[in-house]
Amino acid sequence: MTTAPTRPMHLAAHAPGAGERAGFASYEQLARTAERGLFDFLLVAEGESGGPDALTVLAALAAGTERLGLAAGAAFGEPCELARRLATLDHLSAGRAAWHAHPPAGGHPRAAECVAAARALWDSWTPDGTPRPVTHHGRYFAVEGEFTVERCPQGHPVTVLAGDSPEDRELAASAADIVLVPHTTPGAARARYAEAKGRLAAHGRAHGELKVMLRVGFVLDDTGAHPARPAGQKPFTGSPADIAALLTAYVAEGAADGFVLVPYAPGGLDGFVDRVVPLLQDRGAFRRTYTGSTLRSHLGIAAPVWKG
Repeated sequence: MTTAPTRPMHLAAHAPGAGERAGFASYEQLARTAERGLFDFLLVAEGESGGPDALTVLAALAAGTERLGLAAGAAFGEPCELARRLATLDHLSAGRAAWHAHPPAGGHPRAAECVAAARALWDSWTPDGTPRPVTHHGRYFAVEGEFTVERCPQGHPVTVLAGDSPEDRELAASAADIVLVPHTTPGAARARYAEAKGRLAAHGRAHGELKVMLRVGFVLDDTGAHPARPAGQKPFTGSPADIAALLTAYVAEGAADGFVLVPYAPGGLDGFVDRVVPLLQDRGAFRRTYTGSTLRSHLGIAAPVWKG
């Protein structure tokens, strides 16, 4: 694979799952490190097994960060509650909120309707700040009345979808701003990237309106010993120069628009920010400063056109 950068790379960090009982201090440290590294966003997984609620964690992190996008794992629940909480996070963060959801098995029509209803609620406030009643009577949800949160700074929070079934892929092509896919091999990543982009035209969308990001673990290894990896995972392993070259090549070769990084070692994200990010910047593959204040500006995705 060649290493000449052709377009900007997007980087995000994946916080530990709620089931891992991560303390708030660890989320705070991870967010600060990601923002120091000029990452697009931090993804906090959906709360489960008694763990912290992702939206609540990110609302707290909004006060301690200025530019970092904040992506919350949240299931496809009742549209009113979901839209309200996500809009609130977008206001608290001045336009940095994102919603990450994985459609449930067999639940794609319900997921698609939930997205449509949430967007109708976000669009119910006019750009000049006038609320209008919402009426939605669908197969799965009934929404009627006035939405209580004014229009989001981003218009809509950024939507991040995952899942790899044909239905998942079609929903992402129609509704997602980012599609999150697992890393396999360079060839498979290029094919998945081309397939994801190829679905957009049927929905009246342009190539750049959907960002394809690989979720991948990494291990910085200067010794060549190649540390053991968790079962079933295929992390990027090597020296900082090796990792920088690999990431740059994936983007240049049309295998990804960016990466959601999962550090496998404590403090691993600090190592990436201190040792890999400067190499990416020297290659011209990654930003040297934030040029905007919203997550959409980091991603180069325009705000949705208001539908009156």
